[in-house]
Amino acid sequence: MIGAGTWYDASRAGGSHNGGASGPAAQETDWGRKWLPSMGGCCYIDSFHLEICSGEILGARDHVGKLHAMLEKIREARQRANVGLPAGQSVEVFANSSDGLSNSFGSHINVLVTRRCLENVLHRKVHQLSFLAAHQASAIIYAGQGKVGSENGHAWVDYQFSQRADFVEQLLAVQTMWKRPLVNARDEGLCGPPARGFGSDSGTAAESLARLHVISYDTTLCHIATFLKVGTLQLVLCMLEQEIIDPSLCLDDPVEAVAQWSHGDLRALARLASGGRCTAIELQEGMLEKATAFVSDGRASGLVPEAPLIIRQWARTLQLLRQNDIHSLARRCDWALKLVALDRAMTKHQKDWSSPEIKMLDHMYSSVASDEGLYWQYERAGFVERIVSSADIKRAGAEPHESTRAWLRAQLLRRADPEEIDDVDWDSIRFRPQRQGRRTVRTLYMNNPLRFTRAECEAACQRSQSLEDLLDILGAEGGDIPNAGGDGSLAAGAPREATAWTAPRKRPLLLSADRHRQEAAASDSGRPAKARVVHQDVYYTATKREGTGDIGKN
Repeated sequence: MIGAGTWYDASRAGGSHNGGASGPAAQETDWGRKWLPSMGGCCYIDSFHLEICSGEILGARDHVGKLHAMLEKIREARQRANVGLPAGQSVEVFANSSDGLSNSFGSHINVLVTRRCLENVLHRKVHQLSFLAAHQASAIIYAGQGKVGSENGHAWVDYQFSQRADFVEQLLAVQTMWKRPLVNARDEGLCGPPARGFGSDSGTAAESLARLHVISYDTTLCHIATFLKVGTLQLVLCMLEQEIIDPSLCLDDPVEAVAQWSHGDLRALARLASGGRCTAIELQEGMLEKATAFVSDGRASGLVPEAPLIIRQWARTLQLLRQNDIHSLARRCDWALKLVALDRAMTKHQKDWSSPEIKMLDHMYSSVASDEGLYWQYERAGFVERIVSSADIKRAGAEPHESTRAWLRAQLLRRADPEEIDDVDWDSIRFRPQRQGRRTVRTLYMNNPLRFTRAECEAACQRSQSLEDLLDILGAEGGDIPNAGGDGSLAAGAPREATAWTAPRKRPLLLSADRHRQEAAASDSGRPAKARVVHQDVYYTATKREGTGDIGKN
């Protein structure tokens, strides 16, 4: 349905997601998950919208390549879905973050941090939380896709920088589908069993590593905007890891500020905690100054790939913003490119911001269809600045990242017969291989996102003669299923407490019990990957209604 080529359907095996149920009725928040052996990522339906998620990656340039590679897979899936539909009907897929009807879906970025850093930001040091929130709020001036009008009860504006800003309603919270926070407090590391608590010194991945789940950004298509969205976030978090911040950049009310900056122009002011006022450009210039010194001192070396390039692109973009050079910004920022395209259409066809045709073009900017999406037309014309070549994007769609556990996940999915795979998760894979007529259960835990790399595991893959051999070499747990039938199921009357094999560990539901009660099963709670940076982008699927130009939910 979604994955191009070979894929593993996690929903049929009853995996860890939502307790192992399958189908939209049983898995209200996450179903139809399909893992891609080509790159170690996956596609799935989350709360009835399509999500794509790359495997674990390390840097901002990797993110750009994987994003565009995943979009290509979705484009191919759309083409197949449209075959055989009645004349005048087609499935449309948009890489956006809002449908114009007050429904929003975030472009999630997940960053591997230390548990101490996550605890500091979310629970201990309010100035660190404020510093991160200030960056996320002001980054919309280069990381927004742009949107016609407003939603979610806000007063009408003709055009704004961010699609997501109308849906930011509080500073910090765990939920993602209602009263969305600027900073998400979800603590689900996907690095093995849960940590025993802050300060634990046993050294396991789950006790030392954590995942910051960032939900406030728009989906972006321009290479430079996407590169900066991820790269600047990496640098800010790297500074927070080393507890280097500038309290003078903290905002009095970040939630109010993100709306003021998105709805206003580049001169719009927001209050600082110190009592002054600043524009988003001025706040970002302060962030850049701090990050430039940080990188110059070598403090990002080995931690943030291409940090000097991030600094240069950041500085150049802020310079263009300061100059209000919309035409040059349109080559690197989605909001500016969309603004140029819509302004030309309004001038040519004598329309205004309230015209439904202009809102239609707002949506069509992000259509994944290469012949309809406005972005792709500008890219083909050579107008958009690129930092990843078409060849590199194609390679990103065919191979996993070599320096994270995504590499081994992809190799195992390629090696195993689909019937041998019982469950796939970001930090484990459970197999049911058959050996000499006996069904076994083997679980390989991959707790550390920065291990299980090509350098670490390629030799084992090459010298193993079978899946069982490879699992033995890798140290997978498990053994024969006692009293198992030919399909691996326990025979009637078999003792359930039998321990001749290592039972698969009980995995939590997507939502812990207390969060499940809070969100009432209405959480945007897919299980994205993590490494230094991993992305999960969410897309709105719609159908052109026969006989009209309207776009409605499918």
